Amino acid sequence: MGAVTTAPRPDRAEVDPQFCQDPGEATGEIGAPRSAPPGRLDPARCSVQALLRGDSPVATAPPARRWLLVEQPGPWGRDALLESRFDRGVATELAARARELGMRIQMIRRPGERLADSGRRWAVADTTPGRETLHWSTRESDADLLTRPWDGSVGEPTQVPTYLVCTHGAHDACCAVRGRPLARALPAGGVPADVWETSHLGGDRFAANVVVLPWGFVYGQVPEDGAELLAAHAAGQVALPWLRGRAGVAPAAQAAQQHARAELGLLGVHDLPTRRVAVLEAPAGGAERFEVTLAGPAGDVVVTVESRLSTEAHRLTCAAVRPGRWRTWHPLSLRVAAPA
Repeated sequence: MGAVTTAPRPDRAEVDPQFCQDPGEATGEIGAPRSAPPGRLDPARCSVQALLRGDSPVATAPPARRWLLVEQPGPWGRDALLESRFDRGVATELAARARELGMRIQMIRRPGERLADSGRRWAVADTTPGRETLHWSTRESDADLLTRPWDGSVGEPTQVPTYLVCTHGAHDACCAVRGRPLARALPAGGVPADVWETSHLGGDRFAANVVVLPWGFVYGQVPEDGAELLAAHAAGQVALPWLRGRAGVAPAAQAAQQHARAELGLLGVHDLPTRRVAVLEAPAGGAERFEVTLAGPAGDVVVTVESRLSTEAHRLTCAAVRPGRWRTWHPLSLRVAAPA
């Protein structure tokens, strides 16, 4: 079975490294040709090179299912929690508690308000399929976060999609140059959205990166003003051309879902939940093979995917000191099992 591809957008221009446009050629990986994200960067930057190589961001969403969002305007250093105006003594304890509870901390701030007085908001998100929640609270002091429950039992729930756009320039310049214009442009087209800048999400070379809560869908190389991304989620769907995967879902299942969505046209945010992932015997050479069973509307969808190491090594972030290789994902088969 061939790779999933999506036809290039009709307004695509010729390749221009200064605008980070990709070469418009399929790479044999699960994914699709991507439109250019906003902003200019030096051609040597990681996001420019990733687009020119045609790196697929599929199955690169992080493993976290539970997220702690902490509003902190002003500048962030490379470690946004420890190198910001947040109480440093509290920060160390906060990080330890988050590790103990298996939660990921994201520092957030409103676009264009880096020096504004903070509303001191914080939130807990659970992206676990079937129980997606996001609860917002306000703290009197940073130390309050050490005594408040992080289980979603406090705070006001929200049903408005929350968009966290990575703008963490101290971690990678690509995130700032690509992310900040996108964060300022959202929301677009009158679509309800709660938009924040956020600290490092991972996958710097796929900037501009966005996570949509409470579902945990992670997007990369988001172009223009993000209007298509917002429109998709307003309709209860994913924006497949830029989808990296769903946080907390195994990479093999992320790849299988991406392929099945493209093949079957199932774009709903609740479509194709994972039932099981089985490891298969794989050929030599570092490949890994998986059979992933997804719950489909007409019976189980069984997808076989293979993961391989990239043939070449490249700098995967602007700060990388040496080249690295990464895993690419390739669909081998898909079948819909008859209902029991």
